[in-house]
Amino acid sequence: MYSNGDIFVGEVIGTAILILFGAGVCAAVTLHYSKARAAGWVVIAFGWGFGVLAGAYTAAPLSGGHLNPAVTLGSAIADGTEWSKVPLYMAAQMVGAVLGAVLAWALYYAQFAANAEEDKAQPTLGVFATAPEVRNPAANLVTEVIATMGLVLPLLFFGQNKGIGLGRVPGEEAGVYGSGINVLLVALLVVGIGLSLGGPTGYAINPARDLGPRLAHALLPIPRKGSSDWAYAWIPVAGPLIGAALSGLVYRAVF
Repeated sequence: MYSNGDIFVGEVIGTAILILFGAGVCAAVTLHYSKARAAGWVVIAFGWGFGVLAGAYTAAPLSGGHLNPAVTLGSAIADGTEWSKVPLYMAAQMVGAVLGAVLAWALYYAQFAANAEEDKAQPTLGVFATAPEVRNPAANLVTEVIATMGLVLPLLFFGQNKGIGLGRVPGEEAGVYGSGINVLLVALLVVGIGLSLGGPTGYAINPARDLGPRLAHALLPIPRKGSSDWAYAWIPVAGPLIGAALSGLVYRAVF
């Protein structure tokens, strides 16, 4: 069993690393005067995947490395995480997400300043949070539900695959990411989701990943930063939670 203190520390640090890498690659590709400017969607997808790899490996020994309220919810419905610990996981993930976003802003501080000095300063929300290419709330919500099921459902089934040596231990609180090769598989899964399913909305698939950095964007002193688009913010929270709940229910129906 993971202690409450370990869960909080592990999820804060792991989620902060995830967001630092993820927001960092978005900043690298989009901001003026970045050496990776215009590197493209493939680079962003791999950057987020490597963020999962680094964050989950770091957090796994302490908390199981969920890094995502959707993963925590899906695991709880599938009987892999105690319900009493779900609020702690989610609170720690939110704290870590805000912290990671602040670190990414600090790292690219000069580029944010240079962006504001351009004749046509670009909005900066895309560095921190997601936005749809076609704004259609119903379609955007469905996209996030399906994409999150593409993440959470395989994660739950990974734990049953003895071929990767990570079967669930009866009576133990299962960290969905586990350790060893399972973390690498999850990172590759996130890359695949980005490449295949991320085009319509930017694939939040993680309420903390979107809401925490969006909050940081609203509060940070970024010059000429543009809107934080709170009218859209409920979709990358509700969609992943619905997708996670459906994944947990499917898992329970099968096992």
